[in-house]
Amino acid sequence: MPKVSSVIVPYATYLRVYEPLAAFPEPERGHWARYARRPDRPSCQDELRRALADLAPTPPVPVPVHESGDAFVLEADGVVCVCPWRTRLRGWQALGELAEEFPLPVLDALLPPVVRHQAARDYERWLADHPDARPWIRTATWQVPINWFVLFADDEREYAEGSAGEAPVLRYRTPMVQARRRVARGLRALRDAVDESLLIDGLVDVGRWLEEFHPRSLVELDYGGLVHALPAGTLEGDHSAADVTEGIAALRRGDGEGAGDAYGRLVERWRSVRDLRSAN
Repeated sequence: MPKVSSVIVPYATYLRVYEPLAAFPEPERGHWARYARRPDRPSCQDELRRALADLAPTPPVPVPVHESGDAFVLEADGVVCVCPWRTRLRGWQALGELAEEFPLPVLDALLPPVVRHQAARDYERWLADHPDARPWIRTATWQVPINWFVLFADDEREYAEGSAGEAPVLRYRTPMVQARRRVARGLRALRDAVDESLLIDGLVDVGRWLEEFHPRSLVELDYGGLVHALPAGTLEGDHSAADVTEGIAALRRGDGEGAGDAYGRLVERWRSVRDLRSAN
């Protein structure tokens, strides 16, 4: 069963890119520089509360009317890096993916067709004026896509137990140059081993996305609300990135059995989450 917590729990994970201020043109750079100095910056939970509040009215508001001016901020080696929320853009993109997640009758009950069609028209008009737009955050529900783990090493893993009502945290962070290098190595190993696969397609897609950002960016994988769906004790022992690294190394040396063992550990570890998703 999911852990009980006072936080809002969407069972979602996040792949984020934090770009240095130098990556942004003025006047946006100045905005983020001032924003980074604010002591009252909103948190991930604040972003979730705002999104859920928009779904409460009748009819619901699936995509914010205005783009968010907020971001996640971190400092690495004295360099301030920001990850803009771009909630409106992500809302449009998520709306386009809903048809793959829900049967049409359920989707119509959640978001009436007229609401979805209007949002789609708004996105088309906006995209015509912003053809190069891309989000700094990717989201996955009820899983961490295997291709995301390819970007990270086990020694970049950060785990913190929750206490006093706080949720536990599991995340990875790596420099952009390392993430891109691992994508390239992973693709070579996979393409040498198999002709085609969904893992290859997903890794190509992630690699293209990473190329859009400044080379001194940081890449972060955050387990987010999915920590509440993992059984007690599982999170602390979760070293999925290490299993993916081991599996790719096995493929590189032609060890199909070793690659299969690593994949088997991943499947077994995530079985409980997959079963919980099916139960819901």
